[in-house]
Amino acid sequence: MIQALVIYNSVAGLVTVVFVVFLYRIKNERLIERMILLGVIQVAILVLGAMLYPVDGFGSLQLLAWGVFLYFPLYLIASGVMLFDKSRLFFYALVVLVFIILGVAVDAFLIEPRKLEVSHTIIYSTKLEQPIKVAVLADIQTDNPGTYEARVLAITAAENPDLVLLAGDYLQIYDQDSYQAAVIELRNIFKDAGLKPPLGIYAVRGNVDHNDWTAIFQELDVRPFPTTETLDLGSITLTGVSWLDSENPNLIIPGSDEYHIVLGHSPNYSLGEIDADLLLAGHTHGGQFQLPGIGPLLTLSLVPRSWAAGLTEIKPEQYLLVSRGIGLERGSAPRMRFMCRPELVILEIKPDQ
Repeated sequence: MIQALVIYNSVAGLVTVVFVVFLYRIKNERLIERMILLGVIQVAILVLGAMLYPVDGFGSLQLLAWGVFLYFPLYLIASGVMLFDKSRLFFYALVVLVFIILGVAVDAFLIEPRKLEVSHTIIYSTKLEQPIKVAVLADIQTDNPGTYEARVLAITAAENPDLVLLAGDYLQIYDQDSYQAAVIELRNIFKDAGLKPPLGIYAVRGNVDHNDWTAIFQELDVRPFPTTETLDLGSITLTGVSWLDSENPNLIIPGSDEYHIVLGHSPNYSLGEIDADLLLAGHTHGGQFQLPGIGPLLTLSLVPRSWAAGLTEIKPEQYLLVSRGIGLERGSAPRMRFMCRPELVILEIKPDQ
């Protein structure tokens, strides 16, 4: 990925310089029209270069982010300087556009990724006699556990939940030595949080987790689900779904007389024959980047985009809750969120009288 970044940035920088120099040399000759044309050509080059470069999809998105948030604004700024005496109206329009692009970049890369939202949701059920408060933490997905993750768990503990459910994707680290060190660090963060919900803490595996993912929870009061399994917790039934099963849109899970919660990583399993009251998932990150009026552009799941974040009644009295997650996609992906803040879900399930 480093080689891809060097080559892409070199080409993008060269194209930007060539276009700016060309505009400077033509000066008064239809400057605005040619500036717009070159801007369109630059954007096309930046997009095609990112999409066609031989990296994975997330790598293409990172290259595109460099183009959109660095080289295109640089072109606009240089063009605006040349247009100042030609057309003040067009100059100020460029200034506004540059501020919008840079504002999105600042929010997406520096502010939103750690601007945690605590989402409180209430569901009613005739199957319960006493209310239950459930904390759902999905996609911690860090490569450097530290103060942010500690703050999230401290907030979770302060909510005094009856049940804590961890929906997978805890560490996204590929170097084995770094991974082992992070396992110890994340384990210590869980220890220091002092989470002791009366109904327990339960965890399922996510798609980025290593085969030895349960090592994170050694010496902790956390019950992992290495395979799909159903437990009787007294007033409720809990089914933990394995990672592969959660990806299965044809999964079958039988019902229970008690209030039945199913916890899986991917929401794909919700498309199967699931006889349960509440289905929980993560994985989508809410798309991680959303647009006004459009929503998430990419969810990496089979469920409708309208299901990819938040609470949805997918059948009468059956709810799917998909968390936007705590962390970010790592690896080659751009580490950004826009209009999609990280989320700790606090769900209250109350008796319906």
